[in-house]
Amino acid sequence: MRIVESADVSPESTIGGGSSVWHLAQVREGAQLGENCIVGRGAYIGSGVVMGDNCKVQNYALVYEPARLGDGVFIGPAVVLTNDTYPRAINADGSLKSAHDWVPVGVVVERGAAIGARATCVAPVTIGEWATVAAGAVVVKDVPAYALVAGVPARRIGWVGEAGAPLFAGDSENTWVCPETGAHYLETDGTLTKEIV
Repeated sequence: MRIVESADVSPESTIGGGSSVWHLAQVREGAQLGENCIVGRGAYIGSGVVMGDNCKVQNYALVYEPARLGDGVFIGPAVVLTNDTYPRAINADGSLKSAHDWVPVGVVVERGAAIGARATCVAPVTIGEWATVAAGAVVVKDVPAYALVAGVPARRIGWVGEAGAPLFAGDSENTWVCPETGAHYLETDGTLTKEIV
């Protein structure tokens, strides 16, 4: 495990073996990082955030509680995972909002998914396994497994395989093939599943 001196890591957090926390990053109390995770320069990991093994959170990303990241998740530079559906600094009576005046909701990012630079995921949403969110996208609804989404608001523009490359149409209807691995996928009613060969 490597935590640089300028990082602000709570002693009440849990950092897995082989993980690195770089310059000016902050890991709050109760955060749980798995093994072999990387938290880049200036990144923020909120209290109670749970990250699986082999995750990468790039420079200046903001992962607010109660986010949940599966194994092998990639969070690009300056990505924001929000936690307040209807944010306000003050209550309706004009008083300053406190932690007791709202309930945080989280973003769930499932195994192997990747979120590109400066994308924003507005909680509560789930990013499915192996999905890819394009750089700069704004995600406001759940993203299916293997989906490639882009835009504001984000919409599915294709499918990606586990290697991250866009899939191409297969020989039969509703089948897709990964150009990197040759794996085959079947599309059914707007969802994609990997075929077991």
